[in-house]
Amino acid sequence: MSKSLSRRGFVTTAAAATTVSLAGGWASSATAAPTRVQDGFGSVGTAPGLPAGFTKTFKSRFVQANGIQQHVVVGGDGPPLLLIHGWPENWYAWRFLMPALARDFTVVAVDQRGIGLSEKTAGGYDSATLAADLAALMTKLGHQRFAVAGHDTGYIIGYALAADHRDRVDRLVVAEIPGPPGVVDPLNPPPPLFLPGFLNDKLWHIPFNRVDDELIVDMVKSNADAYYRYEFSIQGGGATLPDQAIDYYVKLYTRDRNTLRASFGLYRAWDATLQQNGARQASKLTIPVLGIGGANSWGGAAAGGIAPAATSVQSLVIPSAGHWVAEQAPAAMIAALTGFLTP
Repeated sequence: MSKSLSRRGFVTTAAAATTVSLAGGWASSATAAPTRVQDGFGSVGTAPGLPAGFTKTFKSRFVQANGIQQHVVVGGDGPPLLLIHGWPENWYAWRFLMPALARDFTVVAVDQRGIGLSEKTAGGYDSATLAADLAALMTKLGHQRFAVAGHDTGYIIGYALAADHRDRVDRLVVAEIPGPPGVVDPLNPPPPLFLPGFLNDKLWHIPFNRVDDELIVDMVKSNADAYYRYEFSIQGGGATLPDQAIDYYVKLYTRDRNTLRASFGLYRAWDATLQQNGARQASKLTIPVLGIGGANSWGGAAAGGIAPAATSVQSLVIPSAGHWVAEQAPAAMIAALTGFLTP
């Protein structure tokens, strides 16, 4: 990857663009009326327990791209690296990795459509649209080609971004689900609906979140803390995240009904994503791909699940880690990303 797109280059581009603004300000566009975020919760300035010096390097920005306002946290110097979080998290999931990565890359950690401070729309949560969001975002930030790392639902979006925008993505890192839904290896078919108990406990939230009915919003809202704490625990591989982090995510996802409803958007568009990925698999990715799994979670399946859809896949299994690899094993993740993404 070329180092031609530096942080200095980004700053120059951003200063010239009226669509990029600092956290808490207005995000204006020639094609859309300005909108204001209701409050700052979810921005860099309100995030708890950040690494020392984080706010000196990273700032929240709001970018109007693909017809929606997107929240990103940007900092660093070097070739661009887009980080895509999973569910139920936001950009904050990458916080322990970002300062080290910023020494070599211009880091762009985004809130997906419907999550965090990004706009909550009624539709547009299929993987093709979510990928188009991020391609447009990176264009607005001045980055034509870039690397991508995605975790959990970010794995799904990252794969779609690399497959649908092949002239944009240099390298792809995907972590901690057993492949993109709809990509099928005949020798290793995906888990069936009727699962052994230990798999059902880890996967039941997918069909639950897919139910497109206000009943789901009501049920989660009535006991949200327990619902999300169960997810962070059962996916943790014998551990969970600190209370401070879980409290932050729960508050972020449950500020109001619209926020909670939007957080289920990707799951409710699952059928469309299944069809899209089935079509994408027919034309394999030719860029280098790294699949990362926690030894106490999906392990080698993170790489194995995308192997039918790519020609060059490397695998890394992180010892003693569960699903939340960026927060449970940041040193190993920093080493993996830096080694894979640096020529």
